[in-house]
Amino acid sequence: MRFLLFLCILLVPLAARAQDLTVFAAASLTDAMNDISALWVKAGHPALRTSYAASSTLARQIEQGAPVNLFASADEKWMNYLAQKNLIAPGTRKDLLGNDLVLVVPANQPQHVTIKPGFDLAKLLGPSGRLAVGNPAHVPVGIYAEQALKKLGMWDSIEPRLARTDDVRSGLLLVERGEAPAGIVYGTDAAVSKNVMVAGVFPASSHDPITYPFALTKAGDTPEARALLTFLQGPQARAAFVRRGFKVE
Repeated sequence: MRFLLFLCILLVPLAARAQDLTVFAAASLTDAMNDISALWVKAGHPALRTSYAASSTLARQIEQGAPVNLFASADEKWMNYLAQKNLIAPGTRKDLLGNDLVLVVPANQPQHVTIKPGFDLAKLLGPSGRLAVGNPAHVPVGIYAEQALKKLGMWDSIEPRLARTDDVRSGLLLVERGEAPAGIVYGTDAAVSKNVMVAGVFPASSHDPITYPFALTKAGDTPEARALLTFLQGPQARAAFVRRGFKVE
């Protein structure tokens, strides 16, 4: 009897750990997913293990075998990448959120501009300033930025002056520190910083729709992970996303 009791005591922590979930999410989701992790705990679950980075970085880590239950991408491209490699659990992919693409400047150097064809972004940067943005080669915010700059006729003059960063939050940090006179980030990232202001919003027609697909990985598809995906679509999580400025699909 004592042995069985001892065995039960040992198994309880193991069972609890078995319910832990790992979430890989785009850097722009950091604050919202931290909020939702707290709500998930209040609902009686263990805290989520979260990792935030560029969607491209996270997707490649999943491809290399990182043990992940849920992936939240800042664009369709990197979710498609994993789906094509048969790493996404069928039927679990959901486009949950939207966002805006904005131009930010340091809060102590306020500016308001209308972003449209003919807008002189190079003048705003000054003679030697650089534009902070996620690397357009693979970071979603940089991919959207390149689309917008090309559509508005600015790419050729601005491309040599990009300060390419590993993710959207790194670009935001350069502007916060005054190391770049301007940057392109999501509206939700600008909202969490007191040290930047939104100078202008890029027209939605200038880039692909900014969507956030969420999905379970095939290797991490468990009943608890499915419960989390359902929770993310529920009223508490939706309200948390809205509070952080996301557009709820």
